[in-house]
Amino acid sequence: AGFDVLMGRAEQLTEQIKTALVEYLDHLRTARMPLTTSAFLTERFAATYSHLSKVFSRTANLTIEKYLIRLKIEQVKEMLSYNEMTLSEIAEQLRYSSGQHLSNQFRQVTGRSVSEFRRDLLPKRLSLDQLA
Repeated sequence: AGFDVLMGRAEQLTEQIKTALVEYLDHLRTARMPLTTSAFLTERFAATYSHLSKVFSRTANLTIEKYLIRLKIEQVKEMLSYNEMTLSEIAEQLRYSSGQHLSNQFRQVTGRSVSEFRRDLLPKRLSLDQLA
């Protein structure tokens, strides 16, 4: 029974870290001088990043960094779907070093290029000569 309680605490902490990472994305977009991921989480949980990272990795089966990358890519997909910003603007807002870095990471995570993703978002239209 004691092991169940321990695992329950680890899973709870992991869920809290996931929630905090979503908040961290807002922090990245809005803060003039954003904290690093480790500083943000350490401050939030009053625990060492090493401890948080170990618990998260064991429970979620991936690192905090990989989870944050996945969150960022989902945010990028959403921003691309609005079609209001360039890739460079999105990269700047999410604190990527460049649009190319974001593009490479996007392909690595999704298996598709940004332009392929954008093309798939376009509504499918019939050409005028195909209309009945």
